[in-house]
Amino acid sequence: MSSPRETPGDDREALLARIAEQERALSELNEELAETNNGVVALYAELDDRAEQLRHASELKTRFLSYMSHEFRTPLGSITSLAGILMDRTDGPLSEEQAKQVAFIKASAQELTEMVNDLLDLAKVEAGRITISPAWFEMVDLFSALRGMFRPILTSQSVDLVFEEPRDVPQLFTDHKKLSQILRNLISNALKFTTQGTVRVSAQCHREGRVTFAVADTGIGIAPEHQATLFNDFVQIDSPLQKRLRGTGLGLSLSRKLAQLLGGDIAVASTPGQGSTFTMEVPTLLPGFEHLALQVPEDRDDQHS
Repeated sequence: MSSPRETPGDDREALLARIAEQERALSELNEELAETNNGVVALYAELDDRAEQLRHASELKTRFLSYMSHEFRTPLGSITSLAGILMDRTDGPLSEEQAKQVAFIKASAQELTEMVNDLLDLAKVEAGRITISPAWFEMVDLFSALRGMFRPILTSQSVDLVFEEPRDVPQLFTDHKKLSQILRNLISNALKFTTQGTVRVSAQCHREGRVTFAVADTGIGIAPEHQATLFNDFVQIDSPLQKRLRGTGLGLSLSRKLAQLLGGDIAVASTPGQGSTFTMEVPTLLPGFEHLALQVPEDRDDQHS
């Protein structure tokens, strides 16, 4: 027997049933979307709250380090000065052992001062409160200042600090104080881990609009597994020389952050037992300050006329 044929009324009922089912599904989907939107809004609110907490924590850290640095600098400066007076024998002679102890006190005070300064600078960079003050200058002047700065502390006759004459390096428009600070850190680091040989500082233009600085030493070198983390905060390489010459572990980290603020970066190439070369490439014209560079051509000409 054949099944009874569906009537137009049955078709309408089936269609209405499907429409009702789709409306229920759409309503459920709308409810799910509303819940999801509420969750997203709550997540954004939580992220904003966390961001505000992090900003506040960073601000508190910067304030603490600033306060700490000011509180520490005065007594550390006094200790360094008093140790210097004792070493100069102003108030009388010292025995050989006393001289060694006073020298140790002075070196420790200078190391703590360096740590305080590095911590404060690092906190300022991370908080975005570091001031960039670009100006036109000649590389030969910067190298001359650095050479004079390091001359008094080169006590080892077995290590030579050589500044190569900059050739074909144009005038730079960048923050020469920050640039000098970076190079001082790199040179100090190279001298610290070079017991004999040479630390060589150079500047060349390998690409138009960029200048590459290199600090090459004949020191102990750095193993490949340590090079990846070398620029992290508080990283110190485990070596017999490192144990004898304790540092802050902040110099290279701070130097890279400052180099990045100047539109550049720092890299290292090293072979254990043969030495290391730290290179820094920065633009000759500090990005974002081009309008200031164009405002001073006449003054610049007057300075070098």
